[in-house]
Formats: sequence, structure tokens, C-alpha cells
Amino acid sequence: MEMLQFVADVGFPIASALAGGFFVFLTLKFILDGVLGDIKTQRGFAQALDNRIKTMNNEVVRIDVSVCHAFGISPDLNRISRADGQQDARKD
Repeated sequence: MEMLQFVADVGFPIASALAGGFFVFLTLKFILDGVLGDIKTQRGFAQALDNRIKTMNNEVVRIDVSVCHAFGISPDLNRISRADGQQDARKD
């Protein structure tokens, strides 16, 4: 009875517009919740790839220095200085 009183007070077009707006809100909320989960998954993938790149960069610098030392040539100090101070992402 409360709904019928509301419709009688504001009129049928306004009441139906409010009901339609509520269902649109529910639909958008459902869609955005699904998208938010996908975005979190993509963010996790991007962080994992970033971690892999940091690990590979540290490995390349380490191998470069080892090879230069083995052949008796001076290592690329610019590359080493660029990598200095960065956190080592390896898990050893």
C-alpha cells in the first residue's frame, strides 16, 4: 500500500522514472564491479612483468660484468652506474 500511495502522490511517470533509474543504477554497479576485478587482475600482471624486467636487467648487468672480467676488458661503467641503487628484484 505504501507504493501505491507514493505513486498517487507523485504521479505514475515520476514513480516509474525513479524505478527505472534504480534498475539502471543496479546494472551499472554490476558491470563496474566486474570491470574492477579485471582491472585488478591486469594490474597484477603488469606488476609481475615489471618485476621480471627488473630481474632480467640485474642479470644482464651481472653477466656483462662477469664476461668483461673474464676477457680482461673494462666493464661498461655507465650501465653499472644506471643500475646502481635500484632494488634487486631477484628472489634468491
